[in-house]
Amino acid sequence: MVAKFKVYSDSISDTDFIPKKYTSDGEDVSPPIKWDSAPDETKSFALIVDDPDAPNGTFTHWLVKDIPKNMREIKEGSNPGVEVESSWKVKRWRGPKPPSGIHRYFFKLYALNTEKIKADNLNDFYEEVRDHKIAEASFMGKYAAKH
Repeated sequence: MVAKFKVYSDSISDTDFIPKKYTSDGEDVSPPIKWDSAPDETKSFALIVDDPDAPNGTFTHWLVKDIPKNMREIKEGSNPGVEVESSWKVKRWRGPKPPSGIHRYFFKLYALNTEKIKADNLNDFYEEVRDHKIAEASFMGKYAAKH
């Protein structure tokens, strides 16, 4: 039996609340992320962290492309590849800060069949990842508005 592609964080349990440290209410440092059992044919990875509960549709917090195929971990606060401008209009991690209520944040890692993608904006990023993905793994963390 082949092991299933899996992504996770030692700091964020799947479906649990994201620690304040990783949010815009805290230190706003990117969380550590690990993965295993990527397909053998993987040539690179791409990461999308987004919030589908945002008032105006999905809000993207972090886009990272061209993560080397031999990598299996993103250390806390590190940049693992090439960052692309998010919905925050920045090329870096920018953590949760929902305007109201509890929002879900999906950390989606994609195994790709290409070493690099050309995308330099959010829309192209989603499209190229969709066109080149051979496997996808995700986990979800929640965060509530602080007022």
